Amino acid sequence: MKRFAIAAIAAAVLAPAVAWAGPYSDDFGKCLVASASPKDQTTLVQWLFAAASANPDLKALSTVTEAQRDAYNKSVVELFERLILKDCRTQTIAAMKYEGPAAFDYGFQLLGQVAGRNMLSEPHALAQMNKLGAMFDKSQLEAILREAGVPTGK
Repeated sequence: MKRFAIAAIAAAVLAPAVAWAGPYSDDFGKCLVASASPKDQTTLVQWLFAAASANPDLKALSTVTEAQRDAYNKSVVELFERLILKDCRTQTIAAMKYEGPAAFDYGFQLLGQVAGRNMLSEPHALAQMNKLGAMFDKSQLEAILREAGVPTGK
């Protein structure tokens, strides 16, 4: 059962965004975000990176070893257990009772989004993200925005 719960949480972190969240899911998600320190958020993103790096299409871009993946797995299980069973216990129970397992999807997606955004806003990562904008053909983007009726400032 424990492995199933952890797998469900992992799937929630990686799943596409949930369009609807009830009040209990929302409270659960807010508690997860408020209870996860910057270090916890880093642990989550490191685990996601390590897991993704096992994909054959990405493996050549990383030097993460199986031993490191196992260590990240252990760290994130400890984090999830702390968040669910201790820090957000009341919100977890209410969300599961009134809104079911979909609350996990919403809550952990929210935490993953916040952690990812915080990780990518670090100056070195942000500089890499900004390179994308410098490479993009702005005239073509502005043309399609104008065609869609979106003001472009020109």
